[in-house]
Amino acid sequence: MLPFRRLVIALTATAAALTTAPAANAVSAPDTAAAPRTSAVVTLRYDDSQARGWETAIAAGVASWNTNVDNVKLAKAQPGTRAEIQIVATSGWPQATIGPVRPGGRGRVELGSQAVAQGYDKTRIAAHEIGHNLGLPDTKPGPCSQLMSGSTAGTSCKNAVPDATEQARVEAFYANGAAARIPTDGRLIVDAP
Repeated sequence: MLPFRRLVIALTATAAALTTAPAANAVSAPDTAAAPRTSAVVTLRYDDSQARGWETAIAAGVASWNTNVDNVKLAKAQPGTRAEIQIVATSGWPQATIGPVRPGGRGRVELGSQAVAQGYDKTRIAAHEIGHNLGLPDTKPGPCSQLMSGSTAGTSCKNAVPDATEQARVEAFYANGAAARIPTDGRLIVDAP
């Protein structure tokens, strides 16, 4: 019985020593202040008040981006407030400036009815042009599975969802305040075939 009692005393003393004085080679718990932060959500407001006839397509395109990226969200600007993204309806081909649009910055999307007249899907057009404002260039030619392939996917393509690569690129543009440090491209891209 005595050896068992000594073992219990030894184990108790060892446990007490470990909880009061850390060993020289002990691994400490991660410092939460030094741990990498998760990306804060960047909210970009859009104004579609000059895009009559495109409201449903814009709402679906915005929902596609909001569902598929985590750290940037698009929100409709309240009337009379400043919006980072101006969306307008035009009679020409769709076009947009390439971002990434920064909070407080400016981007423009023109939703052209000429593409619709030729049979292209309105929701895909809206999501594609918003993708430009989020920093993505065209990937032409490309398959229907790539949102940024635009018109090269053909008029039968209705996909308005960014693929995994497109999603990851947008996430990277807005991770940990990166959009404020990444130069905005600013080129106007016309999406004619």
